[in-house]
Amino acid sequence: MSTKTEATVDDLYRVPEQGKAELVNGELVLTPPTGGVPGRAAGKIFISLSDYERRVGGGYAFPDNVGFIVNLPNRRSFSPDTAFYKGELRGGLFLEGAPVFAVEVRSSDDYGPAAEQEMAQKRADYFAAGTVVVWDVDVLREKVVRVYRATEPDSPTIKHASRQPKRNLLCLAGQSWSGRLLSERVRHISRRYNSKSLRTLA
Repeated sequence: MSTKTEATVDDLYRVPEQGKAELVNGELVLTPPTGGVPGRAAGKIFISLSDYERRVGGGYAFPDNVGFIVNLPNRRSFSPDTAFYKGELRGGLFLEGAPVFAVEVRSSDDYGPAAEQEMAQKRADYFAAGTVVVWDVDVLREKVVRVYRATEPDSPTIKHASRQPKRNLLCLAGQSWSGRLLSERVRHISRRYNSKSLRTLA
């Protein structure tokens, strides 16, 4: 009888270059490349986060395909589409701990009951690991950004592109509307994180 060997963080380091994977339930879960519209949305959000880092500081903005190592019973890593992190940089090593702010931009296969269940579990994992806010960005179907908070994980605030005059969702999720929202959100995160109190996070 053969016994399946669980994947480790060392295996995560050996994922082929440009590959993206997370370590979940002892297995490497590979993620295929995304499409143009979701990719642009993630890029615009990163630009806004990077601008916030430059102007305000208090942490580091990261684009797609960066590894965050955590220690949950069912998960050892995250690789969000965009993130803001308040820990220490470790050279070429993965980052230790979850980001305080994580963004997941939906690709074409992130729809349907099974996908929704997987995304809900991933948000729960983020919050269990210490993430304060998670954005669920949908630029393909509903054209919304759902803002989930650790204090109210099942009651997201929903921002609709159609309610932002003269702006499409790439703007909603990028440098214009979300530039302001990101600044406000990360500022709140930084204050609550530093005080170790999340109860009144806006």
